[in-house]
Amino acid sequence: MSEKTTTALQYRFDGPEDAPVLILGPSLGTTWHMWDRQVPELMKQWRVFRFDLPGHGGAPAHPAGSVTDLAARLLATLDALGVHRFGYAGCALSGAIGAELALRHPERLASLALIAASPRFGTADEFRQRGVIVRTNGLDPIARTSPERWFTGGFAAAQPAITEWAVQMVRTTDPGCYIASCEALAAFDVRAELGRIGVPTLVLVGSDDQVTGPAEARTLVAGIPDARLAVVPGASHLVPVEQPAAVTDLLVRHFSTAWQPAFESATGQMAIPAAPVKPVLAAPVPVAPVAEIAPPAMQPEPAGRPDRYETGLKVRREVLGDAHVDRALASADAFSGDFQEFITRYAWGEIWDRPGLDRRARSCVTLTALVAGGHLDELAFHTRAALRNGLTPMEIKEVLLQAAVYCGVPAANSAFKVAQQVIREETTPQE
Repeated sequence: MSEKTTTALQYRFDGPEDAPVLILGPSLGTTWHMWDRQVPELMKQWRVFRFDLPGHGGAPAHPAGSVTDLAARLLATLDALGVHRFGYAGCALSGAIGAELALRHPERLASLALIAASPRFGTADEFRQRGVIVRTNGLDPIARTSPERWFTGGFAAAQPAITEWAVQMVRTTDPGCYIASCEALAAFDVRAELGRIGVPTLVLVGSDDQVTGPAEARTLVAGIPDARLAVVPGASHLVPVEQPAAVTDLLVRHFSTAWQPAFESATGQMAIPAAPVKPVLAAPVPVAPVAEIAPPAMQPEPAGRPDRYETGLKVRREVLGDAHVDRALASADAFSGDFQEFITRYAWGEIWDRPGLDRRARSCVTLTALVAGGHLDELAFHTRAALRNGLTPMEIKEVLLQAAVYCGVPAANSAFKVAQQVIREETTPQE
């Protein structure tokens, strides 16, 4: 084991020097110690490289205000160490760094794991508002509520020492660097670029994650061509801490079997290895729960015009969220089931999936139409959808002001009340 601090990023190596490098990236507010339980097993096959975000874990407090900047600092650190190709597993903010590396520097990545990650983390206002809280009150309010965001209630109650460790990690973070990281998350959005991620990818999420949960994970899997999903039961946001054995098992299996060969520098082609390397795994130890990596869904060749129901269901879930769609489908019966199928197939599978307008524009049109029709119940969940589709509260306000001119002030007055309540609920950090 060796440990060192550089002017780029604070890092640590574990494992044999001649093994392939596997990088483990931490979540916002944590340190490289969040991976302590994975390292003993991973270092049997890889040289494990862990790093701290700026101002975290005693690292130099040089704020980085974008994911691009964080990825550049990581590559600069690796370049100085002579590490040119590696596997990468990142949790939350470090998952965003992994996606950035896969998009801008694909030649460096052999394999990728995105943990508790999302192509877009909540709304920009949510993270900027968190920055306001830190500037006003310091990190203590964020630290005190971290266990609620990071762990299931049962785990937090049963593991008070780990819960307190989590609180102290946040308290000892540099406030300026924490705020800069919030700005980085606020600006991060690679939803339109997921199809360009060409590296084998494991998307891993806790079943009870309320921050970046299974819905966000499914969006990643749907967009990345070579991606598989693993949902770990009984875990929340910091799934490597809450279910370490399950996460370790999934990472070993993924990086053992999905390590893409390097490009040959002279031809630019991918080298074909002489023979596949058979992974040497430790004897299985009965551990529960362990999630399974879901195989890629088989896509049957459509005969004639494709059925748009499955496409519509996917788009409907991405725009409205799994919880809303699940409620709507669960309430359907013999009387209303055909209608649910109709709107899924035609509204979501035909219209919302058309390439002529992006989802932001479709949300603007939908909000205006709902104001005009006085459909306030649907306006509420489409306001949430607009936030998911990338509209900011200020942009939603402008849509409603425009609607006031053409749809009438009384209709807009009612709409403002509904939208204001929804935006407060969606953008106010939970205390």
